[in-house]
Amino acid sequence: MSFPDTRTNVIRIASIDVLRAFTMLGMIFVNDLWSLRDIPAWLEHVSADADGMGLADIVFPAFLFIVGMSVPFAVRNRQAKGDNKTLVSWHILSRGLALLLMGLFLVNGEYISETESGMSRGAWNVLACSAFILLWNQYPSRWPAWAKRGLQAIGLMVLGWLVYRYRGGETGATIGFSTWWWGILGLIGWAYLLCALLYNWTSGKVIPLFTGWLISMLFCSANHLGWLPDTGILRSVIAPFGEGAMTAFTIGGALASQVFWSLHHKPGNRSALWFYFIAAAVLLLLLGFGTRPVWGISKIRATPSWVMICSSIMLVTFLLVHWLVDLKQKSEWFRIIRPAGTETLLCYLVPYYVYAVVQATGWSLPAEMLTGVVGLLKSFLFALMVIFFTGWLGKKLVRLKL
Repeated sequence: MSFPDTRTNVIRIASIDVLRAFTMLGMIFVNDLWSLRDIPAWLEHVSADADGMGLADIVFPAFLFIVGMSVPFAVRNRQAKGDNKTLVSWHILSRGLALLLMGLFLVNGEYISETESGMSRGAWNVLACSAFILLWNQYPSRWPAWAKRGLQAIGLMVLGWLVYRYRGGETGATIGFSTWWWGILGLIGWAYLLCALLYNWTSGKVIPLFTGWLISMLFCSANHLGWLPDTGILRSVIAPFGEGAMTAFTIGGALASQVFWSLHHKPGNRSALWFYFIAAAVLLLLLGFGTRPVWGISKIRATPSWVMICSSIMLVTFLLVHWLVDLKQKSEWFRIIRPAGTETLLCYLVPYYVYAVVQATGWSLPAEMLTGVVGLLKSFLFALMVIFFTGWLGKKLVRLKL
């Protein structure tokens, strides 16, 4: 049901790693759909004014849910090393702040004025991602400390130079480095911070976790009912958490993981595990569709119905993966995508390099390879190639660890 990570001597749950790998595969795949044409609409994001969701609208919440599922095991591993709650909190803060920083740099790249900044968007992303790797790479223990610190210092200087050079927005009315929004990694960072700190300081007790999830859902619901102010301190505080939607995913994942941990290793309780997960999934699905007439289903608007339906999907999906990987011991079937589950952050960054090269060279595939089923196959193979390359980089001493 679990296996040791030989690099870090920690215990990992195989099914969570496999589910994370599948989600990362899906994220790379749907993020590449912009390059295609004439593909089924159900694969893509649904517009903000629509009531519904496509496959692409499920991937991000799935990743948030898995981030939450990973929290209990990450905290236990820190505690096993002798860290108390304070030290674990500092570790959580450092990881969260790193994600916020990366999210800010990548989102500023989306709004960069290439003319006034003197660099292309692709160049910005490559420099930023390279700086991230220099800062947070897990360097071999045999390397001297001065070499590691030197490379990290270079990474900091690169980021500082990028902030100095940056101009974003419309030409002629640009601004400097700014919080346009937090970006995908930034949103993950905020949701992770609150979830992990809650888990740490409540010792993973089920009732406080459920309370945290319920409060998140209440904020999300109140926001869509128009009960919250549009401006002010409260709005500034809850906005990075998707007005509760993002933390509902992470805290919900942590709650599910805690229930799983307490039951899965006791054969007599396995039926209870399946009952709790299926019952929760059915209830969330009914609530999601039952409240749909109130606010609709929308990822872009982060409606409560979207949160509950996606959470239901993740509970059932995890049960299926758990049955196949943990109970039937079929984790080897998924070795081909394992780097996406163990080197997830690096896997997320690799496509930025690919797109930068494509932009710089002007290279493109024939239109026939970007259309319909053939185009979908191209995007799927691209996602697999990113994962293979990530695995290769991991063997060549490039492994990110926050």
